[in-house]
Order: sequence, then C-alpha cells, then structure tokens
Amino acid sequence: MEAFFALSILVTLVTSHGINVVVAQNPSIDAIYQFGDSISDTGNDVSLSGPSACGTSPYGETYFNHPTGRCSNGRLMVDFFAQALGLPLLSPILDKSGTFSHGANFAVAGATAITTSKTSLPNQLAWFRSLLPKICPNQGACKQKLANALFLVGEIGGNDYNGPAFGGGKNPNDLKSLTPKVVATIMDVAKQLIGLGATKLVVPGNFPVGCMTIYLAAYKTSDPNMYDELGCLKNWNDLAAFHNTQLQGAIKSLQAQNPQVKIVYGDYFNALRSVFQNAAALGFDKDNIHKACCGSGNNEYNFGGGMCGTAGVTACPNPALRVSWDGIHLTEHVYQVMADQLLKQILPALS
Repeated sequence: MEAFFALSILVTLVTSHGINVVVAQNPSIDAIYQFGDSISDTGNDVSLSGPSACGTSPYGETYFNHPTGRCSNGRLMVDFFAQALGLPLLSPILDKSGTFSHGANFAVAGATAITTSKTSLPNQLAWFRSLLPKICPNQGACKQKLANALFLVGEIGGNDYNGPAFGGGKNPNDLKSLTPKVVATIMDVAKQLIGLGATKLVVPGNFPVGCMTIYLAAYKTSDPNMYDELGCLKNWNDLAAFHNTQLQGAIKSLQAQNPQVKIVYGDYFNALRSVFQNAAALGFDKDNIHKACCGSGNNEYNFGGGMCGTAGVTACPNPALRVSWDGIHLTEHVYQVMADQLLKQILPALS
C-alpha cells in the first residue's frame, strides 16, 4: 500500500491490519523514527540489558507468538502507525541485524526525557545522529530523506515522574516542579531534529496515569473524592494534564519559530481516556477495565508489582477484552484503538 492517498476528499482507509483511518491530503511518508520509552520500545531494552520481563513469555503472545521485547501481548502504537502507512515494522536501533531504510526505533523501556541514564532522550538523539551516515551520504541527501520521514518524539517523560513517585514518595504537586525541565528537554530534541532536516514531527503528551493499574493499586484510597467518573485518580491525572498543557505551549512556540515544519501534538491522554469512556462499545470488558490481564496480585487489580513474565505467572485467556496488559502497559487491542484515533488526528495535520 502506498503511503499517500487522494488529496481532494476525505477517505476512509481500512487496512489489512484492521485499522480504520480517515485521511485528508495525507502526506507522503516513507520512514518513521521513534523516540521514547516502553510504550514504544520494540526490542532495544532486551538488546541492551539482556532478557527482561518484556522479553519473556507471555509477552508477545497475541501477534508475534513469541516475546520480542515489546511490553505488551502484541503490537504497539508505532507498529500500527507503520502498518497503516504501508511501511515495515521498525527495527530497534540496537538490533545488529536490523534494517533501517524505512526508519528506526530508538525507544528504550525505562527511558527518561531528562538525562539520567544512557538511554535518556538526548542519548537516543545521539544514536540517531550516529545512524545518519549509514542511511544518507551527505547533509543534502539527509535533509531530502528526512523531509519525507515521520518523527515520533515520545511519548516520553512518564518515567521522569514515575521514579520520584514510586521510589521517592513524591506526590503529584511535588512532581510538577520537574515539568519545565522535562518539557524543555523534549522540545530541545525536537528542535535539533528540525535542524537535521525533520519536517514532520509528532510530539505526544503523557497518558492519564491516574487511570493506569499501577497507580490505582499503589495509591488506592477510601476517599471517593479522589476518583473521577471513570474510577481514575484525579490528582495523578492532573499531573499528566499539567505536563501536557506545558508541552502544547512549547510546541506552539517551536512551531512559530519553524513555520515551514509541521509539528503536531499527539493527544495520547484523551485517546486513552476515550477507551475507558467507551470500553463496552469498543469490545472491552467494562467490568475489568482497570484489572491487569497478566499478573499475580491478590487484589482487585490483579497487579503483583510487575510479576508478568516471571515463572508461574499467566495471562488472562482473552487479552483483547482487557485494557491493562501487565498493570503498567496496555494490551495490543488498546494500542490498535488508540492508533486508529490518533492517525485520524495526526495525518491531516501533517499535510
């Protein structure tokens, strides 16, 4: 399938992978470069650190029939993006046998935006710079190649908050002090990518983390005022919303400085909220929308602190009915629904 469509009308594209995408003046995209964390990692963490939970069964059971290093039962959003654009699934940059003619995946599980480790966003950018001489012979050729590529700068930043929250006991209000630096780091990388030739960038916001099983299990309270109508923790969602508001403001500023470039905010927050809001209609089990499919917890969330992937821990019989895969990450079905929604937003905006 070609990566461009009719320019004058809205078209509904039903791909062979089950994604319904409404596109208008869809841009020509022949490569994708993904930066981020475990939401997008297709195998870098396993290559870097050796076998981890996401590299063991039952991860990968639904689509690949074996673990790939993806922290889900199957495909991630970046996989659905690639398939919708008629591109191969992205090779992780640390895969020595990977092919990178149609892009590369630099995301690593556990990565932060702020430089705190060798997998942080600025270091992922360094990996990208190292790749350039291998895919284009000179600066002019690189600019031409990158002009037809889609750059996904995140989702990233969630782990900048997760670490102090779970490891340092920080509350959401405390963590807001980190937001300016997190956002500035993300936007600096986006700016540098533009300098290298990127013309189509998507900068996603953070998920509504107060709806994620790990937060619901860790911060469970008997105070009903702490929860919203979806059963999510309001104060943690407020932190994510604060981050996203700051990020959108920074995107507008960078866009004003670069009018020749398309910079799109990826609304991951509302894409996931809509899954919870419309769970039954989308084919999910609405009575278990916050319960992990794979886990060993003796609690209402079936969350055992990241036990999925360890010996004796099994997954639920039908992951497609669940939103949460392992309490921390989402199921393939959720990523498919979100990719469908987001492509309808993103592709017209990049045209």
